[in-house]
Amino acid sequence: MNAPTPHRASTGRAARLAVRLLHACGWRLDLPPLPADKLVLVFYPHTSNWDFPLGLLARFGSGWPVSWVGKHTLFRWPLHKLMVRLGGIPVDRGAAGDFVERMADEFARRDQLVLAISPEGTRRHVDGLKSGFHRIARRAGVPVALGYIDYGSRTLGIADVITVSDDPDSDLERMRQAYAGRRGKHPALAGEFRFRRR
Repeated sequence: MNAPTPHRASTGRAARLAVRLLHACGWRLDLPPLPADKLVLVFYPHTSNWDFPLGLLARFGSGWPVSWVGKHTLFRWPLHKLMVRLGGIPVDRGAAGDFVERMADEFARRDQLVLAISPEGTRRHVDGLKSGFHRIARRAGVPVALGYIDYGSRTLGIADVITVSDDPDSDLERMRQAYAGRRGKHPALAGEFRFRRR
């Protein structure tokens, strides 16, 4: 892995505005310097429509160059440039090729990529998490940052940065411990820490 590019808090006009908006809404950022040029950024728990705009404000306020995957149809004209500017990566789920491999290839071709993924995959309660983030991180050889949106403390931050192993159950237990006490807007909707069967 390339050595991390030194990361400083973003001080541009957009960053200052994003931080002011978060503060005005009673939220704060608790983000460390970017720990690596390439990583998978898990965000959990994901229980509300408000998570996305809060996450975008955190992205601009922190200066972390966060990208996210979206259905390719969302990137059609006239929204294409805006979606890409917001960090979007268009993916055609119906196209040939494995999604994990495509994301690993995306990591390989870029000098820097912070790929945000919700392992729940939905705002509804699920009895397990999707394993895609784990498989992408292993395939690409990148760490996983455990991002959270905690409505209890009204904080957006990083609970831990881990290197995933070939023991998914052990990794999930580390995640469960790191996320202990972090509360989504609708706590009962938070997904359970086990992988769904594919």
